[in-house]
Amino acid sequence: MTHPFYVFGSYGFAAVMIVAVIAWTWIDGRLRRKEMAALEASGIRRRSHRPSESKAP
Repeated sequence: MTHPFYVFGSYGFAAVMIVAVIAWTWIDGRLRRKEMAALEASGIRRRSHRPSESKAP
């Protein structure tokens, strides 16, 4: 193995891994948003989501 082959191979492998992690995160985010929409459509709400309380004066 030559030195440039090792360096370019390492950079190429790192670039592929970074792209894979970005793609995985993006795809997983889309799937989680779809799951949340399905749950909210079925009537299940998040605990952190509180309906606005109307206060009478």
